[in-house]
Amino acid sequence: MNRYRYAATKIPHIYMPQRVRGAPCLWTKSTRITIYNNGLRLGVLVFTSQPSPPSPSLCNHSIFHSAMGRRPARCYRQIKNKPYPKSRYCRGVPDPKIRIYDVGMKKKGVDEFPFCVHLASWEKENVSSEALEAARIACNKYMTKFAGKDAFHLRVRVHPFHVLRINKMLSCAGADRLQTGMRGAFGKPQGTCARVAIGQVLLSVRCKDNNAQHAEEALRRAKFKFPGRQKIIVSGKWGFTKFARAEYLKYKNEGRIIPDGVNAKLLNWRGSLEGRKPGKALAPPTTA
Repeated sequence: MNRYRYAATKIPHIYMPQRVRGAPCLWTKSTRITIYNNGLRLGVLVFTSQPSPPSPSLCNHSIFHSAMGRRPARCYRQIKNKPYPKSRYCRGVPDPKIRIYDVGMKKKGVDEFPFCVHLASWEKENVSSEALEAARIACNKYMTKFAGKDAFHLRVRVHPFHVLRINKMLSCAGADRLQTGMRGAFGKPQGTCARVAIGQVLLSVRCKDNNAQHAEEALRRAKFKFPGRQKIIVSGKWGFTKFARAEYLKYKNEGRIIPDGVNAKLLNWRGSLEGRKPGKALAPPTTA
């Protein structure tokens, strides 16, 4: 990219050279712009409106390269140090990209969605909040289109609590006098990520049995938003509960299951008898 094209993207409405078409010139006479950074003079921009297309003369055009994007997440993929969460000692942390962790019919009862499928990580790594948000959007979009917006419940199972740091380096003119290299290299917060172990569940979807294939395909598409390896695991449990499907139906027929939102409670012989209905008081198992 030549310097004229790059300068025009940073300063709009300038007349571009003949080889690069742009917006018309807005200056009727010569305009001089001096650029400073922390009291240090970095360069001068001079624009002149003439009959022929003028070209902006930049004394030091390297200052435009200081506006860089976010550092790639592959630089923070490996888990190296201890967890570094946001606290009163770690301030100025930017908000994570993902703000919604439950999507779909999250208030549906435990009996509504018996089928459950998980997306489990198969590597020990850091997963950025941007990747979690992209995977949530991809899975939600597919399930909404093919299963319906009221036919599933998607839950993101990991939270990006680990703070990532960056030791910014200046790339402008005269940067040698402003920065100190690796002296005092403890960086400033740049973003957040989740520390994920092998076999840890990243996403979970519960739905009805007739939408099982759609749920698996949605998680397969969400896999492409994550680095490393992941596996799609069809759960043998009833929804998000800890009970197997056969056990859940058995306890439900016996009247020992109490619905508790998206989960369920199992009645046992512990606790007060005050809130128990007749026939719901269970005796402890006899020991031989």
